[in-house]
Amino acid sequence: MSLNASTPAGEFKAGIRDTLPLVVSAIPFGIIFGALAVARGISPAGTLGLSLFVFAGASQFIAVGLVAQGTGIGLIVLTTFIVNLRHALYSTTLAPHMSHLSQKWLLPLAFWLTDESFVVAAARYQRADASPFKHWYFLGSAVLMYTDWQLSTLVGVIAGQSIPDPLSWGLDFAMSVTFIGLVVPMVKNRPMLVTVLVASVTAVLAHGLPNQLGLMLAAVVGIAAGLITEQTSEVSKTSEVSQADQ
Repeated sequence: MSLNASTPAGEFKAGIRDTLPLVVSAIPFGIIFGALAVARGISPAGTLGLSLFVFAGASQFIAVGLVAQGTGIGLIVLTTFIVNLRHALYSTTLAPHMSHLSQKWLLPLAFWLTDESFVVAAARYQRADASPFKHWYFLGSAVLMYTDWQLSTLVGVIAGQSIPDPLSWGLDFAMSVTFIGLVVPMVKNRPMLVTVLVASVTAVLAHGLPNQLGLMLAAVVGIAAGLITEQTSEVSKTSEVSQADQ
């Protein structure tokens, strides 16, 4: 990554640039959401409001489906809350790097936290340079994703008034491919590989659980498997070193 890491502007622009490939796959996802919401009876204003004030793609899709089924507000809130619990894991990862920031930074970045921005921001924080402006990188990524989501939703709202079944486009598959592309480069050691494999298998097996509980179960089981693998590897290495010193 070539950027002037000593300036906020350099970090901000780098965050935008590194997020651009992810925006390409998010565009059809946003368009489908806007079209689907309108097709299922949500008003154009309500659809745009969801993207403006909720800004959580998976939860928005689920909420629209539940609203169309006449589900009560309590269950809708509970279900979307469970789906978004993965953000607690994201926050735990980023917190050590952002604890020095003031609330005027933490509040908007927390609201704008997405899967895509988390991945690029986490990778930026892991780089060993001493830039004090890495939160500006996060901001650049987040602002781009937020802007893209609003524009994509607007296009979907306009298109949805004339397309009866937007899911028939098959464009939602783009997000699955994107997430696979995000995860694969992060598998750099055995604990990460175990985490991904265990989480993937658990997610498939637990897919039938209500309220998307399978997602959180997969995350917890995958993390536990990765931690156990890492601890086992460290114990094994310590034992080998001890035997070599004797």
